[in-house]
Amino acid sequence: MTAIRSICVYCGSSPGTSPSFTAAAQTFGRILAEEGVTLVYGGGSRGLMGALATAVHDHGGRIVGVIPEFLRAKELPFGGAQELTVTATMHERKQIMFERADAFIALPGGIGTLEELVEQLTWAQLGRHRKPIVLANIDRFWDPLCELLDHMRSLGFVHSSVNVEYGIADTVEDILPLVRRAAARVSEGEKRGEPEKLGRM
Repeated sequence: MTAIRSICVYCGSSPGTSPSFTAAAQTFGRILAEEGVTLVYGGGSRGLMGALATAVHDHGGRIVGVIPEFLRAKELPFGGAQELTVTATMHERKQIMFERADAFIALPGGIGTLEELVEQLTWAQLGRHRKPIVLANIDRFWDPLCELLDHMRSLGFVHSSVNVEYGIADTVEDILPLVRRAAARVSEGEKRGEPEKLGRM
């Protein structure tokens, strides 16, 4: 079984309209800290990102933030991160987050969260990595995306020879067990993928 030492979490820089979203981010941050799993995330202090990072920090966990220079004023870097990397571009940010993480979790969020999640699904479909991917389906937030993916598959547009697997967690307590079960089927080499090729994508 491959170890899960760090997890990249994609989520909104806004809190959204449901209190359940913030509560989920706070609970998952606590779980990460208690389980000794490092949080890798977008580095901000607002919205769900801020709630997540604050919970990790308040429970003694480790935080790696990665934020582009042009977003520093908008998302306000979280001051409690043990590591904060400021990048020149979004692509550099996403590359570093990929390299530092053993798995990817998508909490609710906006277009940026969706784009980051879909990029990891795309890379997995193309065989670039086999790191676990889990959708935190809080209040059924990701149901429309899952329906769209099923629709694409039924019409023959998702037909890669690589079986793209992603987990769906209805509660944040389900996330780490899903990740660990998925990681048990993947070697360290497969999990890392081919970063030199990813860097050119």
